Amino acid sequence: MKLRILATWVAALSLSSIAAAQAATTVTIGTVNNGDMIIMQKLSKQFEQQNPDIKLDWVVLEENVLRQRLTTDIATKSGQFDVATIGSYEVPIWARQGWLKPFENLPADYAVDDILKSVRDGLSYEGKLYAVPFYAESTMLFYRTDLFQKAGLTVPEQPTWEQIKQWAEKLTDKTIGVYGVCLRGKPGWGENIAFLSTMIHTYGGQWFDMNWQPTIDSPEWKAAVTDYINLLNKYGPPGAASNGFNETLSLFASGKCAMWIDATVAAGLLYNPAESKVADKVGFAQAPIGKTEKGSHWLWAWSLAIPNSSDAQAAAQKFVLWATSKPYVQLVGEQVGWASAPPGTRMSTYENPKYMEAAPFAKPVLAAIQSTDPTSPSAKPVPYTGIQYVGIPEFQAIGTQVGQTMAAALTGKMPLDQALKSAQAATARTMQQAGYGKDKK
Repeated sequence: MKLRILATWVAALSLSSIAAAQAATTVTIGTVNNGDMIIMQKLSKQFEQQNPDIKLDWVVLEENVLRQRLTTDIATKSGQFDVATIGSYEVPIWARQGWLKPFENLPADYAVDDILKSVRDGLSYEGKLYAVPFYAESTMLFYRTDLFQKAGLTVPEQPTWEQIKQWAEKLTDKTIGVYGVCLRGKPGWGENIAFLSTMIHTYGGQWFDMNWQPTIDSPEWKAAVTDYINLLNKYGPPGAASNGFNETLSLFASGKCAMWIDATVAAGLLYNPAESKVADKVGFAQAPIGKTEKGSHWLWAWSLAIPNSSDAQAAAQKFVLWATSKPYVQLVGEQVGWASAPPGTRMSTYENPKYMEAAPFAKPVLAAIQSTDPTSPSAKPVPYTGIQYVGIPEFQAIGTQVGQTMAAALTGKMPLDQALKSAQAATARTMQQAGYGKDKK
């Protein structure tokens, strides 16, 4: 009798467990394989414990692959993803297409006004917020303080590209595997083109003139790309055309680069001894300028958005608000370290003494983000918004194509003049087919 009662109880318990499992809503999250997102994935177990009715399914991909997957999914409304990690480029374009769920009537404790205004504005369309920032970034110069000191070199708060060229030559020592400078070379509108666009803008160039005619074959483009290629071929690591953000981060963190110009978000990773062999030898300065300060710093936010095609929007929003909240910043600070807290999103982070003490890079990062103006990226008048990208739907394809052409010039597969002419012609053709011209705004 007792055995029968026990068996009945076990069966009932099993059925209730199955029912609970079936009742759980699965939220599929598409995200990039950056360090901060990996931290989010690890800490999300706490979210699942607090919300047993929600199961998180992670799809973590390299940046170029993620963009392709997300764009295809959301454009076809297949509903594969419930949370999409997208950037400042996509948000207003996708919102205009009606692809994203707006964030409205958010709870007071989420403190939406605490999000930096420049970041919040970049994630809005027609006054509505369509994504919330996980972290935001500008650009800066990272350098090896020990190598600079040994060479008797001093880095000013605002370096120039002329100085970068001089320092790269002096600090390169290939016999011990130290390269003067590491820069993104991997093709992609969010990889080599993101970086190159800042160089082109600060060298006085632009992507398009006021009639939407491309200017890729201009002297400014040639000057910027020439310096870029020379720097990497003379003083950069081998295989530079295969290196994107993560690869150059790894190179610098392992002690192979004297300098690296890239996203400010890397500062926390480089300053973390668990992630970086040079954590105690990293200096920070503003991104270098060329002929003008305009366009030398980009503004980007990796953000979490909810596709309208998702059938788990309520659960998705619950997770998104958790991962971008003030308590989440606190959680990272306490469990991972305050230097690793998501940067660039909330003013309260920069008002936190624990963060400011742990992160010597905090002030220059905040200054870079707040000083950046994507509406005025060039010293010349331009019809577009964006610094490391152009805020039009066609740029994803244009940037990818031009990125491949610039990589071909970098590797010597195509002479630079030919590469610039080829990119100019292809971009002009794309813009003409899309109907851009004097009458299109």
